Amino acid sequence: MKFLTDDDDLDPITTAVNLVDVFLVIIAALIISIALNPLNPFSSESVTVIKNEGEPNMEIIVKEGNEIKKFKSNGDIGSGNGEKAGTAYQMKDGSMVYVPQNKDEKGHEND
Repeated sequence: MKFLTDDDDLDPITTAVNLVDVFLVIIAALIISIALNPLNPFSSESVTVIKNEGEPNMEIIVKEGNEIKKFKSNGDIGSGNGEKAGTAYQMKDGSMVYVPQNKDEKGHEND
C-alpha cells in the first residue's frame, strides 16, 4: 500500500532511468550526424571536399566508393612532379584544342 507521504523523487532508480534517456538522445544525435556527413563511410557515393580553398594549407579529400584519398598542398603554386604533356589553344569561338607533345622513344622532344 502506498502512502501519500511517500516521495518518488528520492528513488535512485528514477535517476538511473533519466540518465539512460539522456544517453539515448546523445547516441541518436551522433548517429544522425554520421549519416548526414558527406564522407560517410557507409555511403557508396563519390564526394570531393576542398578544405581552405586557395590557402597555402589547402587540402583536397576525395571519396570514391569506400576509398578515401587525401591530397595536401605544400604551399607552392605550380609545383609538383610531372612533365609537360602538350599545349592547349583557345580558339576564337571559345573551344579548346589540345596538341600533345611529340616524344621519341628516349623521352626527348621531337622538333
